[in-house]
Formats: sequence, structure tokens, C-alpha cells
Amino acid sequence: MKPLSSRAQAVTASTTLRIDAQYKKMLAEGKDVVGFGAGEPDFNTPAHIKDAGVAAISADKTRYTPAAGTEELRKAICGKLKRDNNLDYAPSQVVVSSGGKHMLYLAFACLLNPGDEVILPAPYWVSYEEQIRLCGGVPVFVQCDKNFQLDPAAVVNAITERTKVLLINSPSNPTGAIIPRETLQLLASVCIANDLYVISDEIYDKLVYDGEFCSIAALPNMQERTIVINGVSKTYAMTGWRIGYAAANQELATVMANYQSHSTSSPSTISQSAAAAALNGDQSCVAAQRKVFKTRRDLFMQLAADIPRVTVVRPKGAFYVMMSIADFVGTEIYGRLIKSADDFAEVLLDKAGVAVVPCAGFGAPNHLRWSYATSEENIIKGLSRLKTFIAQIDAPV
Repeated sequence: MKPLSSRAQAVTASTTLRIDAQYKKMLAEGKDVVGFGAGEPDFNTPAHIKDAGVAAISADKTRYTPAAGTEELRKAICGKLKRDNNLDYAPSQVVVSSGGKHMLYLAFACLLNPGDEVILPAPYWVSYEEQIRLCGGVPVFVQCDKNFQLDPAAVVNAITERTKVLLINSPSNPTGAIIPRETLQLLASVCIANDLYVISDEIYDKLVYDGEFCSIAALPNMQERTIVINGVSKTYAMTGWRIGYAAANQELATVMANYQSHSTSSPSTISQSAAAAALNGDQSCVAAQRKVFKTRRDLFMQLAADIPRVTVVRPKGAFYVMMSIADFVGTEIYGRLIKSADDFAEVLLDKAGVAVVPCAGFGAPNHLRWSYATSEENIIKGLSRLKTFIAQIDAPV
């Protein structure tokens, strides 16, 4: 048979799948394991949002919508962007898709020609790199500092004649870091001077615990060259509803809508009604969930501070903590040579029943990502097991 697409075959499977598969297998076998891999809130979708979805079904809102999304939802998104981010968009400049991940892919597909370079700060969300490659682009990695902050000077040094896009994600998955306004201002100057587009992934913009969130698109002369990516998944615990959106200049928004019309048609009509209710309705649910996440974050940091040989950086947003296990790299644990966090994570799951995300695929091979989108009980249990695990490793023979 003739070979499959070389582009598709070049896509690598997520480095987290092996750990996740083993974790689920152990769960199914009834073993006592605790997981910290969740990339979604552990809350239920608020009642008024679910009610809007049910009402949409009852009203027979079950047909195709325009490829860019319903007028109702795009107006609600414009309202959110104005209210929260001081950004003015017309509904025609907004495109709705089946989730933030698909929205990112649409942005890359409509911006990149073969060989175009995208500056990608590391650590980064695992799908960014593969999406860039799928769309014919070339990811150019720029390492953040030890506090996971991006140095604008490093961005300047990475720019070549092929550079077209700077991708930023604030608050960040996997680090929880937030890019300060003053850094964004410097990055904006770099992008303007070098005529770069910016893709700004702002999916965690309402999950901020320390400091402030600022959209780079709100800075002078940046809205026209910025594609703002967001959605309702993290803010309203609506991951399964699959609604993401982008706001961009009119030309790019039109191209993205046209592209979507031939790739997936429109997102779920029912989900769009629920998302409009989320954005237009009572926002107290957002504050309540953010308060719970902050409490969990603080508990995690308190317990992690008492564990030897690992270090963590206090996240200011999202619901992840990055943990360095660099002290163990090059050592043997239970007869296994630890070459990276992938090895450490496999041994931790096997011997201590704790599943975390190793971050080689995130551009941080000596780090683990812990999600605190889980109960305080699980946080206590998981970190207690890690502490015991390390104590057993270090115990004299």
C-alpha cells in the first residue's frame, strides 16, 4: 500500500500518555493510586449554564450555525473582551470553534506558510509544538528563566528573517506563570519593530491568584497583530462542552471562518447557547472556583516546601505547579537510572501510587507537572507519598 501522509506520521504521541495509561490501568485493577494529571477543573458546570444548554435543546436549537459561530455567542464574547480586557471587537472579528485547541490549530493554519518560524517560550503546552509542525511551521524554542519568566532580549536573539509569530501563554500551562505588564510592553515593542504576529493563549485568564492579568492585545498598536485565543473550558468548568474562540483583525478572522467552514463546519449549537449564558450570566461561580483553587495552591506550596531534594516555583495562575527533580537525574532509584522526569514519574507511580505529568514534551525534561484541580485530600495524600518515597530512596542501606 502507498505510504501515509509524512506530515501526519511525523507527529509524536504525547509523552504523558504512557503514564496516564498505566495510572488508569492501576485504577481499574483497584489499586490505591492518586492522580495529578488533570488539565480540567474538577467542578461541575454551574447550574445556570447547564440550564441554558437544556433550554436550547427544548427550543430545538439543534441545527447548523454560521461557521464562525452564532451571533448571540460572538456578541457575548465581544462583551467579555470589552468588560475584562478593555478590547473592542465587532462580532465579525470573532470566530468560535470546537475548543481552544482547535482554535489554536486554526490560527496556525491560517498564519503559517512552509518554513515560517514561531517563537515558542519553554516550558510550553505540549500541543503547541506539534500543531506548528502540522501547519508547516518551525518552532524556535526560547527558554524562560528559573522563575519561568520570558526575557524579551532572548526573543530578540531568536528572531530571523523567517520569524512570523510569537506565541505566548499567560497564565501558563504548565508553569502557572503570568507575564507582567512591563514584560508584555517590551515584547510588544519587539513584535512591532519586527512585524510579528502574536498568538496570545489566554484560556486561564480568570484563574489569577497573585498580581494581574493583562492581554498583550490591549497594549498600544497590538490589537491588529494579535490573535487572542480563549474559551469557556477552564473558567466555567465546561471542558466537555468544547467551545473555544479567537478574536483577530477582520482579514484574519474572515480567513479563519472560511477555513473552519471546510474543516469542521460549526461547533455544537447547544454548547454555543450554554457558552453565551456563561459569558453573559452571573460571574460569582468564577470567583468561587478561583477561591478554591487558590486555597489548594497555597496548601500544595506549604506541603511541598517540606519535601527535600525537589523545588517548586509558586504559580500565580492556572492550576498547575512545576516541580524540579533535577537532583535525581543521573542517579539510580530502585535499580532504574533516572535520565529525565519521565523515568522518575514512572518509578513514582509504580512504587508510590502517584501519577504526575513528566515534562520532557513540554520542553522541561527535569520537571514534573502537578495539577491541583483535585481535592485537598488528594493533595495531602500525594505529597505525603512523595515525601515518603524520597525518604526511602535516601535511607541508608
